[in-house]
Amino acid sequence: MWRKDDAKPQGAAEPVAAPGIPAGVTPIASSFATPKTNAAVVASAPSATPRAGASISQGIKIKGEVTGSEDLYVDGIVEGKLNLSNGSLTVGPNGTVKADVDAREVLVSGRIEGNITGRDKIHLRSTGQVSGEVRTERLAIDEGATLRGKVEAGKAPARSVAAAAKASGGSAAD
Repeated sequence: MWRKDDAKPQGAAEPVAAPGIPAGVTPIASSFATPKTNAAVVASAPSATPRAGASISQGIKIKGEVTGSEDLYVDGIVEGKLNLSNGSLTVGPNGTVKADVDAREVLVSGRIEGNITGRDKIHLRSTGQVSGEVRTERLAIDEGATLRGKVEAGKAPARSVAAAAKASGGSAAD
C-alpha cells in the first residue's frame, strides 16, 4: 500500500508550519522557508516597501485629495491633501508630496512640503527632506535628513473638561 511518507526522498525534513499559516502553505518571504543561499537577498530588500497597501509609483502624478485608511507608498508626485485615517504614509526616495499630510505614521525618504500630522510617529530617513509644520507624538530624524519649520513633538497636555470650560468662559455644567 502506498503511503505519503514513502513519496518523500530520504533525509528530507518535514516542513514546519508557522503560527497563523495554514498547513500546506509555504510562506514566500520567511526566514525559516528561505534557503541559506538566498538569505542575503532577503536581508538586503529595502525596508521602505509598503506592507500591503496602495502604491503611487515613480512617474505618476496626482493632484487633489487622497483619503483612505490603508498604508500608502508614494514614489511619485502628490499635490493637494493627503489623509490616511488609520494608515501609514511612506514617501520613497523619488517621492515628492506637496500637501498637508495626516496619517498614523509617516516615514520620509523623499520630500514633503506642507504640514504633517503623524499621530504615532514621524521618521525622517537620511535622504528625507521636510519643509513645514510637524506635529507628532514621536519624532525620529536620521543623520543627513533636513527639516525646516515648526516642530511639536510629544504628547499634547490633556486638559480636563472643567479647565477647558473655565478657559472659554463657560462652566462645566453647561
